[in-house]
Amino acid sequence: MSLFAMGFLLGILQPSTGQFPRACANTASLLKKECCPPWPGDGSPCGELSSRGSCQNILLSQAPLGPQFPFSGVDDREDWPSVFYNRTCRCEGNFMGFNCGECKFGFSGPNCTERQLRTRRNIFQLTTREKDKFLAYLNLAKNTPTQDYVIATGTYAQMNNGSNPMFRNINVYDLFVWMHYYASRDTLLGGSSVWRDIDFAHEAPGFLPWHRVFLLLWEREIQKITGDENFTIPYWDWRDAEDCAVCTDEYMGGRHPSNPNLLSPASFFSSWQVICTRSEEYNSQQSLCNATSEGPILRNPGNNDKSRTPRLPSSAEVEFCLSLTQYESGSMDKMANYSFRNTLEGFADPQTAISNTSQSGLHNALHIYMNGSMSQVQGSANDPVFVLHHAFVDSIFERWLRRHRPMLEVYPAANAPIGHNRENYMVPFIPLYRNGEFFKSSRDLGYDYEYLQEPAQNALEEFLVPYLEQARQIWAWLVGAAVIGGVVTALLVGLVLACRKKRRGTSSEIQPLLIESEDYNNVSYQSNF
Repeated sequence: MSLFAMGFLLGILQPSTGQFPRACANTASLLKKECCPPWPGDGSPCGELSSRGSCQNILLSQAPLGPQFPFSGVDDREDWPSVFYNRTCRCEGNFMGFNCGECKFGFSGPNCTERQLRTRRNIFQLTTREKDKFLAYLNLAKNTPTQDYVIATGTYAQMNNGSNPMFRNINVYDLFVWMHYYASRDTLLGGSSVWRDIDFAHEAPGFLPWHRVFLLLWEREIQKITGDENFTIPYWDWRDAEDCAVCTDEYMGGRHPSNPNLLSPASFFSSWQVICTRSEEYNSQQSLCNATSEGPILRNPGNNDKSRTPRLPSSAEVEFCLSLTQYESGSMDKMANYSFRNTLEGFADPQTAISNTSQSGLHNALHIYMNGSMSQVQGSANDPVFVLHHAFVDSIFERWLRRHRPMLEVYPAANAPIGHNRENYMVPFIPLYRNGEFFKSSRDLGYDYEYLQEPAQNALEEFLVPYLEQARQIWAWLVGAAVIGGVVTALLVGLVLACRKKRRGTSSEIQPLLIESEDYNNVSYQSNF
């Protein structure tokens, strides 16, 4: 039986089968507010009989949020996922998944005890066979229904608070398009009113951790449907590029010969249909994207608004961004100055780090440059160039982490925009992941980047860079301390000499008999500064 046929039958057999586990997309689970499916290995919820995990109450962060979202109780994504579920699987050790049936990122094996480190590579360094396999995997994902997840087609209120589930099946690729849409969609306030200044995946500290999880999950789903456990997402290094080098029929699809807004018919991407691109229509209807096909991928690279994005980002701009020492600053949104996150995301000038929302730099520049489906936030993941682009953005994030080695406390614990505090769960992922859990080196998560794997002789240099940077920042203090130390030492030496001179002038009858001490030759003086 084909995978498509299997998916169709599952859709018929399941009562209400998102980024919602299929096993929890039903009336009983929603009314009970519990998502603790059994692990097939032993049939117990969360694999509890095998000590993989247990069903637990969700612990929500109580840290205050920023002022950007002045409402409460109007959006299903607030305090995710408590509107839908307040009990989920809490996995033990290296187990992970909505039923604790998988391994944490970076681990494998039957007991998830084997460490793994996979390498993401430059797409132009792949062999023809490797590149063709990657493209085939993309097409397979677009045509394979996901077995584990469904999407919500209505809000919790529209579901009658769980008594009338509204879910539908979706293919693996579009599942991730929908998740990206759902995290960034506007808040529906009723009538025709919406609140636009809200985004659980962009314009705030969680931008980089959120997309890191997104790519890891996307990678894992491809590994599942292909059986290729070593699959990794390639990246497109767009620094100093003069045009869209991946926009050819050999790679991600060339330009249509008669319509510059479409893809070449020689690329199978030209037959792909997009979803979740009509945000104004959903807002006016107060509805969610239901993954209905909305037309072909649009892309016209380079014919964008040059006043906003005159060119693709340069190496110098990336290096300047990497030199910024603050991960986040100020209001922690798109108005933040001297913020590494905001500069990399593209809302701050890549040459000054001052917020400038009239321009689009670095990450944002790529989206604007592609001039099509990629250029609209909610539906941008429809274009497969998205994953190549974000893999490279993630590599820049990784370079910053390795250079500055921040403590977890550097990631904001409070007062960030809604959903972006350190302990907030990321929308709309189930199983649950906190923002702060992915504010660490990719190597701890089981992957690395080919161009970041320095030769052995540069390992010492990589180790010393953050310490040299810290020394540079406090150099003036070090010099001042040395000068003061020298003055103090000189005064002490002068005082000692003066005392000795005075002692030599006393009579031999009262002079201390130091010379006769047994320990005289063993005395040592140490100066501790």
